[in-house]
Amino acid sequence: MSVPARPVPMFTDIDDVANRLAETGYLPDTATATAVFLADRLGKPLLVEGPAGVGKTDLAQSLARALGFPLSRLQCYEGLDETKALYEWKYGKQLLYTQILKEKIHELTEGAGTLEASLKKLGDFQDIFFSREFLEPRPILRAMEQKTGSVLLVDEIDKSDEEFEALLLEILSEYQVTIPEIGTIAAQVPPIVILTSNNVRELGDALKRRCLHLHIGFPEQAREQRIVRARVPDIGQHLLEQIVAFVDKVRAEKLRKPPSISETVDWARTLVLLHAEELDPRIVQDTLGVLLKRQSDIAEIVDKVDELLVEAVAPGV
Repeated sequence: MSVPARPVPMFTDIDDVANRLAETGYLPDTATATAVFLADRLGKPLLVEGPAGVGKTDLAQSLARALGFPLSRLQCYEGLDETKALYEWKYGKQLLYTQILKEKIHELTEGAGTLEASLKKLGDFQDIFFSREFLEPRPILRAMEQKTGSVLLVDEIDKSDEEFEALLLEILSEYQVTIPEIGTIAAQVPPIVILTSNNVRELGDALKRRCLHLHIGFPEQAREQRIVRARVPDIGQHLLEQIVAFVDKVRAEKLRKPPSISETVDWARTLVLLHAEELDPRIVQDTLGVLLKRQSDIAEIVDKVDELLVEAVAPGV
């Protein structure tokens, strides 16, 4: 079965992707804008890999906002199965209807002269309990049922089991779900699919072949300044440059969890709230817990603050 095409492409060109994402506050580089454009035109899922906190999830959320599409998010974890990803039955509603059927059983079998006739009358109600009315769609099915399109975010696919990865591969090959009691439900408009991975485990080659690939790393300083400026518009330029330069030096240290872009933004907001005009050792040490979230990382950096500050604000650094 061929994959149903989207009625029209979502973007006219790569610049259109970049501009519309920028309007949501997400500032993509050329590689990211190109990957999104190709995912739209080729109808392929986009697998986005990279360290935690570089904007992988934010890309899908911003893409949904840019297109005005609903976002359907599936957070992956070990043991995830189809009842949480695809659909499950509304057991409470089924139980309620069963009770109603039990109370009305004499009325329903009235006029049936034999046991066989009675069972046939009751059997006519069996299909009702496994009809579309009793089906609860989960993120994947919900995304495929959107009539005008949607963005499906499969977040941290590397945390799921290989069995779920195989199930996902089967679904994304034709954008359809088979429910034994109902039949096959195919996407009216295939969703734009974004899968993210922090490389907790190696993904299978089959899934990788099905997807386009994008790696997002920590941005260069000029781009991170633009990102922070977009999220913290009232920050002074001098402080902004020092913050981004200092964070860049911190990321180069041996840390368990280097500060993410969102943590840079939070730190910038914190320093603006404290009316800081520039970085100094005391304010950095007092607010280091906003930037770093592991005590071992804070202990690694706290004694190096003076040294890192000198390197960060030195001319030409």
